[in-house]
Formats: sequence, C-alpha cells, structure tokens
Amino acid sequence: MRTKTLDNPAALVATVIPRAEHTVSRNSMSENALKVLYRLHNSGYQAYLVGGCVRDVLLGKEPKDFDVTTNATPEQIKGLFRNCRLIGRRFRLAHIVFGREIIEVATFRGHHENNDEGESKVSKHSDHGQLLRDNVFGSIEEDAQRRDFTINAMYYNIADYSISDFAGGMQAIKDKSIRLIGDPETRYREDPVRMLRAVRFAAKLDMHISEESAEPIKRLAPLMANIPAARLFEEILKLLLSGQGLATYKLLAEFHLFEALFPQLAPLLLQPGSRENQFVEQVLTNTDNRINTGQRVTPAFIFAAFMWYPLEERCQQLMVEGGLNHFDAFNLALNDVMHRQIQRIMIPKRFSTAIREIWQLQNRLPKRYGRRAYQLLEHPKFRAAYDFLLLRGQIEGGDLLELADWWTVFQEADEAQRKTMLEVLREQQGAPARRPRRNRKKPKPKV
Repeated sequence: MRTKTLDNPAALVATVIPRAEHTVSRNSMSENALKVLYRLHNSGYQAYLVGGCVRDVLLGKEPKDFDVTTNATPEQIKGLFRNCRLIGRRFRLAHIVFGREIIEVATFRGHHENNDEGESKVSKHSDHGQLLRDNVFGSIEEDAQRRDFTINAMYYNIADYSISDFAGGMQAIKDKSIRLIGDPETRYREDPVRMLRAVRFAAKLDMHISEESAEPIKRLAPLMANIPAARLFEEILKLLLSGQGLATYKLLAEFHLFEALFPQLAPLLLQPGSRENQFVEQVLTNTDNRINTGQRVTPAFIFAAFMWYPLEERCQQLMVEGGLNHFDAFNLALNDVMHRQIQRIMIPKRFSTAIREIWQLQNRLPKRYGRRAYQLLEHPKFRAAYDFLLLRGQIEGGDLLELADWWTVFQEADEAQRKTMLEVLREQQGAPARRPRRNRKKPKPKV
C-alpha cells in the first residue's frame, strides 16, 4: 500500500480488517486497558488500542504497554477517571494509573494550521525542522498520518473488535520491513529520535529498515545533537536494555548514530577487533543474556563500560601532559569523561554515583593485603566491580585476568583458605610479614 507524504496532507484511508480476519484478542490485553477502552466507549467517545500493543500481538509477541487513543480531549478524559493525571508540554497526554500499571491515553493528533507567517498557532518547529510543541487535535485519519511507522498505525476498535490499518502495516509485518509514514527526511527532522526508534524496532522485531527510510539516516544523524540529554537517557534504556542490545549497537554503528550518543567512545571503535570493540560487544552480549533469562541488570554497568576506555585514555593524557601521578590523573579524568558524557546523555545521579564506584574499585581491587580484601568484599558495589574486572581480564588477559581469577577463588573460599591465599600473596609480592600485635599494658591511673 502506497502512503501519502506529509507534503500532501490528505488523510490516509483505512483498510478495515474484521475480527474474524486478525489475531488480536481481548484475552491478550491488560484488564486495565480494557476498563479504559470500555469507559471511553460507553461515554460516547471513540476508543482504540494503537501502536506497539497491536503490532506485537500480530507478531505473536506479548505486549508490555497498552496505548489508547480517542477523540476525547485530555480534560474530558480526566473528567472520566479519578486516577488520571495529565502530563506533557509538547503534546498533552493522560495517564490512567492502576497501581504500578499506567495506561497512556492520547487524543487524536491533527494537522497544523499555519498563520500568515507560516508558523502554526499551536505547534512550533525549530530551524532544523524539529517539532518543539504539538498540541494539535484532529481525527483518527489525521492521527494515523502523524504516526511514525506503518506498523504502528493500526488501530484496534473496541466497538466492533476490528483493526483499521491506515498505512499498510499488515503488509509491512509480512515483509518484515520498517517503513516511515510520509517523507522520511521530513519525519526525521521533525523528531530525530525517530532514527533511534527505526533502529530499535529493526533489532527488536528482527526486521529491516526499508531502503527509502534508511537512506537519510547517516546524513541526518548529527541532528541528534538537538535532542535534550534527559530524553536521550530514556531512549538509551530502550535501545540497550531490551534484550537485543548487541544487534541494536551494530545498527547504531552502521547508521552513524552511535557516535552521536557516545562521542568519546566512538573514535576508539574504528578498528575492528580492537580491545574496545571486543569489550563493548561482550558487555552487551552478557547484558542480553541476563535480560533474556530474567536476571536483573543496571544501566550503570553499561555506561561504566562504554566510558571506561575513554577514561583510561584521558588518564594517560593527563599523566603525560600534566606530569600527574596516576591517582590524581585518574580522578581528574573521571570527572572530565563523566561531564562530557552527561552533555549528551543526562545520567541520573543514582546511576552516575554507581558508575564512579565501579571505576574507583578497579584501582582498589589489586590492593588485597590484610583486611583490605575483606573490606572490599563487603563493599555494596563489589559484585558489579568484580564482574567489570572479570570482563576486562577476559578481553585483555595477562595480570588483569590473574587478578580477576584470584578474586573468583577468594569469594568462594572458606576462612582458612582465604588466610592461606593472603599469606601466599604476600610472599609472592615480597611484602614484609605482619608483625604480631603486642599487648600493651594500660597505665595505672594516678592516685
């Protein structure tokens, strides 16, 4: 099905697929999403499930989020639900809160009505074509044209359980193709994050980006610099913590998007097979395995890994150029590298603090004499720092791998074995034997 571009604002025409001809069922939907749909419908409003939840069910996947769209305005939605809160400045949304589950409800978006100067009264674009404000309401046909990809423009109607396919989404699913609705360059300029979304969907859904949608990405990748750093943090979590992080990373690198997100690391990845490349790919492989087996992961670990070699490089530069010792150079480099990365991706303090601790422990883990080994074991971030050290050792080998192996054994050893390991370590390193403590008599109090 050929879609019309945004340069020609005529509404798309839906292909209506009756209930008997598709696999989307109310059994696959959240009970809370159904409550929202039925209350809107019974109150006289149109109500549809739209986007990823419809797409995922058609692909045989279990949907995680349920997005609702309607012709009710945000204020009308709020009037129907006591558990509703309105959010957003760029486009007003309603969040219906059911404990930990939030059902997002959006009013149909419409086309812009420009004034004599060519600027919309209720929407605003930047000089690069980026959409800055977009509180424009419209019809379902207009809403479909405003959506990004054809696979996300399918609407499940709670009134008769049919699907309205406005842009050939069903065919795109069959073709395993990610296609933008409208002119790709215009849509990417409106919101450069759509380039990240194209990559994420391609990796997540095991699909490919269509030729016309892929062509502008490399040229427009620098537009990512216009995206607020706080917004990019949320996008990074979706990209790298979805269980397909390695595949996503490779697509980001292919389309020159990775360097816009991690400008300090990207130059170190130009040589295939380098330790930096091996490290990044191994971290993402391990993260994917943990996610896909139901284990917990933290964004701090990935960010720590992505900035580690830039940190080492900056540390060496400060030592050579500034004549600093390693301790001072390392701490200065840590602050420099973190500051530069936060300019691109705003890392919340709870994660940036953990990143710093993982890095600082890399310098403390080689120092194992006496009580230090026991103190390190009790550190809250020991396990993350040990995993980090182990990955470094597996990639770089040598003394680093021996150190990681020592900590692997030490963790599992009993108390007697640990004491033996520490004594052997002292002898190997030529450290002086510990002097026994002398019991000093307390002085008698003067009468």
